[in-house]
Amino acid sequence: MDRGVMLWIRDRSIAGVRHHSASITRCGGTGWRWVWVSRRRAMDDYRLYDLSLTLLTPLHIGNGRELLNHHDYAVHNGCTWRLNEDALLEAQDVDDPALVEQLAETSPAELLQPTDYRSDSAFFRYVIKGTPRSSAPGAILREQIKDVYDRPYVPGSTLKGALRTALAWTAWRSLNLRPERPRLGRDRRFAAQWYEQELFSEHSGKAPNRDTLRALHVTDSSPLAPDALMLVNARVMNRHGGLGSPIELEALRPHSTVSARLKVDTALFSQWARQYGLNLRWGDLLARLPEVVRSYSARRLAQERSLYGAISRAGRLTEFYQKWQEAALSPNGFLLQLGWGTGWEGKTLGSHLQADEGFMEALLRDYRLARGKREVGDPFPK
Repeated sequence: MDRGVMLWIRDRSIAGVRHHSASITRCGGTGWRWVWVSRRRAMDDYRLYDLSLTLLTPLHIGNGRELLNHHDYAVHNGCTWRLNEDALLEAQDVDDPALVEQLAETSPAELLQPTDYRSDSAFFRYVIKGTPRSSAPGAILREQIKDVYDRPYVPGSTLKGALRTALAWTAWRSLNLRPERPRLGRDRRFAAQWYEQELFSEHSGKAPNRDTLRALHVTDSSPLAPDALMLVNARVMNRHGGLGSPIELEALRPHSTVSARLKVDTALFSQWARQYGLNLRWGDLLARLPEVVRSYSARRLAQERSLYGAISRAGRLTEFYQKWQEAALSPNGFLLQLGWGTGWEGKTLGSHLQADEGFMEALLRDYRLARGKREVGDPFPK
């Protein structure tokens, strides 16, 4: 089981915005132009939410790249130094054939001198306090997602995905759905397609265009300076208190705060949209999104606290969960589990699927979800 990261998200303002409707009109020649007409829709076109995201734990959202010691980073004086390979190579005399041959067999970190380790050196993109457990050449460090200026941020797609899970969990309960094996596709990548369509869209080839989440737009967060990064030596704890192999991660520091914007396109739930054949559902859930996510997160917190409360070595973790359960939130605030470490239940319909033991066993068997040795009836995840 994984702990993941918790965020405290506060909605700072809500604005309903009205616009004139627009139409495309043919004009002289071969071009098109936008023509604003005077008719107004009798409703708000969309609602904007300014979000403030505060991290309660370290947050790792990877970019898919694994950094290698001596090649992508170096360890020196208690810090991890991200190498600027281009600057290092430019500083070498590449006109010397003998040196070029030597460079082909030399790692970038071996080109550095002790005096090069300065935070203002062009040889380094950024510096993180702390070091990985292993200092061996080639030791892996999972990189945090950043923009082109090496500034870490929270992707809007990640935040929207977490919100979608909370909305799906709530919609499932509202529709009183049941897990049924015949509803699942053969390909594990699209196994839940029928349920996705049942929850948010329709069962047709037009399903992606008629998905409720078309109306939900989340921007990337504001970026942070590289010094907001920390190095995390993580180990996953299972339900028996056992620890997995060490995993080295770049992560955003706890208590970091970033801003983002969320937009709900309310026009897509209106009579205006229905007259064009667009019949989106769950506008009411989006209208009370903080309440929906609070309910979902409360269940997740209770579930995690109950699980780890039975593990003697997880006392500190259990205290965190209790503190978050008792946190006083603003009316538009909520807690949300996000990023690496949220585990299978944090990214699926979890408890709804586990309600049917036979279904879960078929799921684990047919899609080979369980890792290692497992007997029928054993808990999942471990």
